[in-house]
Amino acid sequence: MENSIWRKKPMSAYEADIKNNQLKRIMGKWSLTAIGIGGIIGGGIFVLTGTAAHYHAGPALALSFIIAGIGCVFAALCYSEFASMLPVEGSAYAYAYGTIGELFAWIIGWGLILEYAMGAMTVAVSWSGYFNKLVHLFGVDIPFYLRNDPWSAATYAQANGLDAPSFALNLPAFLITWLVTWILVKGIKEAANTNNLIVILKVGAVIFVIIAGAFFINYGNWEPFIPEPTMVTHEDGIAKEAYGWKGIFSGAAAIFFAYIGFDVVSTSAGEAVNPKKDIPFAIIASLLICTVLYILVSLVLTGMMNYKDITGDALKAPVAMAFDKVGQPWAVFIITAAATAGLISVMLVMMLGQTRVFLGMAKDGLLPNFFKEVHQTWQTPWKSTILVGLVVSLVASFTPIGILSDMTSFGTLFAFAMVCLAVLILRYREPNRERPFKTPMVYIIGPLGIVTNFALMALLDSKAQQFAIGWMLVGFIVYFIYSRNKSKLNDM
Repeated sequence: MENSIWRKKPMSAYEADIKNNQLKRIMGKWSLTAIGIGGIIGGGIFVLTGTAAHYHAGPALALSFIIAGIGCVFAALCYSEFASMLPVEGSAYAYAYGTIGELFAWIIGWGLILEYAMGAMTVAVSWSGYFNKLVHLFGVDIPFYLRNDPWSAATYAQANGLDAPSFALNLPAFLITWLVTWILVKGIKEAANTNNLIVILKVGAVIFVIIAGAFFINYGNWEPFIPEPTMVTHEDGIAKEAYGWKGIFSGAAAIFFAYIGFDVVSTSAGEAVNPKKDIPFAIIASLLICTVLYILVSLVLTGMMNYKDITGDALKAPVAMAFDKVGQPWAVFIITAAATAGLISVMLVMMLGQTRVFLGMAKDGLLPNFFKEVHQTWQTPWKSTILVGLVVSLVASFTPIGILSDMTSFGTLFAFAMVCLAVLILRYREPNRERPFKTPMVYIIGPLGIVTNFALMALLDSKAQQFAIGWMLVGFIVYFIYSRNKSKLNDM
């Protein structure tokens, strides 16, 4: 095959990958749906609701979730069509490789690496915050230099009149990353069972928040529902315009990180019992369930607590602080415990997706064979899983995480837009190909998905955009120096 950046992986090669699958096919549609819910419910409800309400949308945060959900629906329908035709690991990367071309596929895969890695790091630090709050409720306080990265520890010491520590690391974030790594190395069945249990617990906690919180809503906190545009100073000291319709849309872009979970469903196709039917079902079901829960929780949160008061510690644990503010400390324990458990499953899902994207890219020769080695007993890509665990644990332990959620959103939005484009291209090129699931009104849904996702990308934090674009440029260099020459398409 010609050494062109537009060359495509033939469909026959995908069919061979499916037949030669080394992973255990043990997940049914509800386990896959739980994988999606496990990835979606977590940081969005327990962390991002506070920052998005205070810095972007105010009480109209519910509208931000609706807009983000609509953008996701467009992408989810396109994902479902591809997942039914190409039930292989690799997600949007695999879909683009068979339709748009190798370079596009590589860049999407490189973006997915950014999406999952940064997402896992962000969630590890968020988990640490909730864990510290949980043990504090039991009267245990971890030394500040063992629960913060060096920069944050120095800031904490200065603010509290203490000597700056000579050494500091976020030990809880480090340890939880290795616990998740061990679960993923041990086997997909153990990972799925762990995720299923946690999903049941945290969905129960979310329903509790919605029902219990409804009794403490102060309708005055919703007035005005869409605040007038104004300048709001962020934690970095920079004032930015917030609220109004612009704030609603920028809020939708900021919380898009919360919807990363359904993308992971498609990366698990190699472990699905009946991927052609179950993957589309799980993608759409997990998205719809979680969007409804997000909207209801955002309404309860902004009703219980005025969006202007979501500052300081409330930004880190907004739902728990809302119950504390209305004089219900007993509920704080339930929510904190649920968030601590719930964020584990988000990490599990993100790191699972990361290793499966590596696996798909390595099978195509675009990454070294190291990333595709599957353990004979556990039948998991154990080497790449340990490497991902090492990188995530170190970065989460020693780096202050500020705009990584926006960088994660950038990778997610880019991948979603490319999937919407790819499904249109394949409909044009191969209109008669069998499609167990067909995107309805594809020539309307596809373009709307492209426009919506690129529009939300434009509203992300400018620093996050710059870092993400820099990551993409590094990806181009790696592709032209290594991947293009190592591609298995060179031998076809």
